[in-house]
Amino acid sequence: MKAWPVVQAATLLLAFLAASAAPDPRESILPFSISMAQEDWEKEFQAVCSRTDDAMILTVQELRILVQRCDELKTSIDRLEGSRRKVLLKRLQMCRDLYAFTLDTKERD
Repeated sequence: MKAWPVVQAATLLLAFLAASAAPDPRESILPFSISMAQEDWEKEFQAVCSRTDDAMILTVQELRILVQRCDELKTSIDRLEGSRRKVLLKRLQMCRDLYAFTLDTKERD
């Protein structure tokens, strides 16, 4: 019988923690989905541009895929505003140019 107040206190604490971690019901699902979309393109950006050190050892097919992924990623970055968009577009263009140059070089050989 003495354990009952402890159980009630634990239940109340868990309910309080769950309520404080719950999203504001006034917010729509849209900001969450935009946030998830943002994380997706950021992960893709990192994945695509992280391969530049290996450009010369990549196969022609891998280079074609990376150039295509850069082109697809550009549309997501174009939706950003301000200097962040300019910086990321420049970085993406530099990655794409390197992959395209390496691809052209390998196709000529």
